[in-house]
Formats: sequence, C-alpha cells, structure tokens
Amino acid sequence: MKIAEARAVITGGASGLGNAVARLVVASGGRAAMLDVQEGPGRAAAAELGPAATFIKCDVTSESEVNAAMSAARDAMGGLNLLVNCAGVVGAGRMLGRSGPMPGDFFTKVIHINLIGTFLCDKAAAAIMQNNPPGADGERGVLIHTSSVAAFEGQIGQVAYSATKAGVMGMTLPLARELAQFGIRVMSIAPGIFLTPMANAMTPELQQSLARQVPFPQRFGKPEEFAQLVAAIFENPMLNGETIRLDGAIRMQPK
Repeated sequence: MKIAEARAVITGGASGLGNAVARLVVASGGRAAMLDVQEGPGRAAAAELGPAATFIKCDVTSESEVNAAMSAARDAMGGLNLLVNCAGVVGAGRMLGRSGPMPGDFFTKVIHINLIGTFLCDKAAAAIMQNNPPGADGERGVLIHTSSVAAFEGQIGQVAYSATKAGVMGMTLPLARELAQFGIRVMSIAPGIFLTPMANAMTPELQQSLARQVPFPQRFGKPEEFAQLVAAIFENPMLNGETIRLDGAIRMQPK
C-alpha cells in the first residue's frame, strides 16, 4: 500500500504528533479523519487541510463514541485502511507524592485513556478493515500504536504513563498474530522527546537540558519525523508485530 492510498483515522489528530500524521497523509494524496476531544482546534485543523480531511469529535474512552466515529470516518473517506493511535495524556505523578499516595482514580484515568482507548480504537478499526478487499499479500489495513521510550526507561513520576506505554507495546505482537488472518498489520512507535504542545510549554532552559540528553541529533524530535515513520510502516508490508524506537539513541535517566 502507498501512503497516497491511505484512508487514515488519527486519534489525537487536532495537535502534535497526530496532526503531523494527518498533514503528511493529506499532502501525499490520501485522506485523513482526525478524532479528538478538542473540537475547536480539530475543526480548524481539518479546515486548514481542506476537503481531504475531516474532524470527528470523539472521546476514546467511550466505546460507543469510538464505534460511531470509526463508522463516520469510513463513510467520509470512502474506506479505512490505517489507524494511528496518538490520543493520550502524560499523567505525571509519584505513587508516594508530597501530598500523599497517588489516588487510584488518577492511575485508572491514565490507563483508560492511553491503554484502553487504544484497544477500543484498534477493535473498531479492525472490525471495519477485515472487510476491505485484499491488496498485495492479502493486506487489508494497518494499526499503529504510539508507545514511548518510557515503556523501556520510565522515569520517577511516570509510573502510570509508563504502564500504559508498556501496555500498548505489549498488545502489538499478540494483535499482529491474531489479525494476520485478516491481512491487518499491527505496529508500535516509541518516540523519545518530541516537539509537542507539552514540550512547547517548557521553559527554554528545560528544553535545552533535555535536548542535550539526546546523543544524535542533539535536539527534540520533530512531529514530521514521527509522521515519516508512520508512512514508512504503512508502505512496508514486512513491518509487523514490532515496536520501533524513534529517539535519537536517548536512554532516559531515573529523573
């Protein structure tokens, strides 16, 4: 499959990594449906990208909303063969913080958005993709998870976040094995430190400190570089059941 043929649903598509993926898909001749809870930015992003893009408001923690959004995206684009899961929250906090132990509800919320939300989107997209006409090698679609280097080297204060990113990585191989019968591939990308809205809110001093930890290139990753890897995964049918680190060789320290 070529990226120009992509009919892509991107969760968290209103900003950051997800928005970069939508931009690349549309610029390459494909179609993109951006799912997000941020209605204002989402509609503005879709309007900027033109008729090949659409925005659908969706809370990925709601199974009914996810199912409805996937069906609406398929109808709007005339098909669905790529899902990129970028919706998520950082959920920073220590298990034993200054104000006491982390509330269980906080941990649960992060799990629900980052991990269960990814599963719900995978399930809804795969249910549609299984009915696609098969292409070369019988291929029908691709699911991509956004993991993180925190899945490997979680820092202090990332216990909830790291658990979710290890979780989406852990789902990758068993889902790839299960969905092979339908010609649906499953991959994960584990980004390092990227220029997202969260990073833009950091002080210049903190940004410089973090950038110096990246061996090469010694800077933050660009969302466009994440999008380029999404395109490469979509176009290479042998990429399946694996997690690719996209991190400039950084290995995160405890804090």
